[in-house]
Amino acid sequence: MGVLDSLTFIGTATTVLRLGSFTLLTDPNFLHRGQRAYLGKGLWSRRLTDPGMSPAALPALDAVLLSHLHGDHFDRVARAELDRSQPVLTTPHAARTLTRWGFAADGLPVWGSRTLSHAEESLTVTALPAVHARGLMGRLLPPVMGTLLEHAQGGQVRRRVYLSGDTLTGDHLDEITGRHPDIDVAVVHLGGTRVLLHTVTMDGPQGVDFLRRVRPRQAIPVHYDDYRVFRSPLSDFQDLAGAAGFGQVIRSVRRGETIALDR
Repeated sequence: MGVLDSLTFIGTATTVLRLGSFTLLTDPNFLHRGQRAYLGKGLWSRRLTDPGMSPAALPALDAVLLSHLHGDHFDRVARAELDRSQPVLTTPHAARTLTRWGFAADGLPVWGSRTLSHAEESLTVTALPAVHARGLMGRLLPPVMGTLLEHAQGGQVRRRVYLSGDTLTGDHLDEITGRHPDIDVAVVHLGGTRVLLHTVTMDGPQGVDFLRRVRPRQAIPVHYDDYRVFRSPLSDFQDLAGAAGFGQVIRSVRRGETIALDR
């Protein structure tokens, strides 16, 4: 193919993914430094960074992929400035709200799929299980999903990309690996987010456990330094992953930078 697959990191969990002729936006968060992201239940967190791109600078999109409806994943800027006609593939919980807001939202149940097509190419989007928190905190937070992207040409899958979503590690990852053992790229949400004394995204040790369970060929860390509630720096994950033998798997990307997924 003439176009290299790539990922542009905008900040938090917001990326532009190019797979063949498909262009996708993930978890759109365009707030600027100092602005508050509202997390529901009266909770909020102040952003510490600026995004690497504005909505006006986005390329034409085939779809938006939204792991869950939290203010650091779909914010008021996205609500005001994104094109409402492009599909938003997300959880049924988020889809109900986005539909009320006028977006073309499609709620996927766990293991449910949608396929986009361009001539001889296809992109299948599958919702994967994710656990934002356990116990009472798990019931307070909105449902979250991971996402598997399978890009095919001429009926043959050529690349599989797994977006972790805001999940903790656990047995649900083993089920994903059992069904999809051949992951080329994992985009891993980290940060060790702490809310009401609970950790609700993977920290460094959990991120390494994620790598052990999922075994991706490449892992691109995101979602680690943009908000005050993120407590586990990227260096924790990098150091522990290196010590565990995963150093060659990690590919870090700066905000505003684009990296090719081929290597």
